[in-house]
Amino acid sequence: MSRNRTQAMLFVALLCLDLHARVGSAPICPHGHTGCHILSLADLFDRVIQHSARMHGLSSDLHSEFEQYFLPSKNHISRVYRKCHTSNILTPNGKENAQKLAREELTEVIMKLLMAWRDPLSQLHQSMAHQQDFNSFSSNKALEMSDMVHELRKGVEKVTEKMQLLGMISNSVSGLSSPEALLPASESGEALSDYELLYCFRRDSDKVQNYLKILKCRIVPEHGC
Repeated sequence: MSRNRTQAMLFVALLCLDLHARVGSAPICPHGHTGCHILSLADLFDRVIQHSARMHGLSSDLHSEFEQYFLPSKNHISRVYRKCHTSNILTPNGKENAQKLAREELTEVIMKLLMAWRDPLSQLHQSMAHQQDFNSFSSNKALEMSDMVHELRKGVEKVTEKMQLLGMISNSVSGLSSPEALLPASESGEALSDYELLYCFRRDSDKVQNYLKILKCRIVPEHGC
């Protein structure tokens, strides 16, 4: 095989990869504008569920790193039983109770949990960045989680808009309230430690992931449910 032919084949392969990447990341355009990739509601659900799975996995990894660091003394972990700052958000306990909630209510719970973690994760990153006990890799994980919450919230907003457009839920969803209203001080009056925040975020990110799966199966049960 000649060198020119090999180079040509390589160029075609790279072009195909580039096209695939652009289609995969194409903007979602509800009115079908030129160059836009219109996603179905099932596709939108799959995207946010996959994103929530990655977010929960990252929180579990970082939480494990904290446990390995603090486990010898036990002192840090013993304080984790204080209530999380999201404890005032009423969440269904277990799959059966989540399935009983109205679609609008379950969507609101998801949005409120995501909104409530916007600022705490940003503060967690800043706190870790100023501690010599943690390397930059761990600190960057905290920053990545903060970005992922923001992106997931935007994705869930798109899912909500699509469901409303299709008449699957009413327009009464009100989970976009100010995050400050969702963040009361802990009962002890002290700010939660970094470890406690991670513990709470791992728990809440698991809830979000499960609620999204339940909501998808109630809205589009024919797609993988």
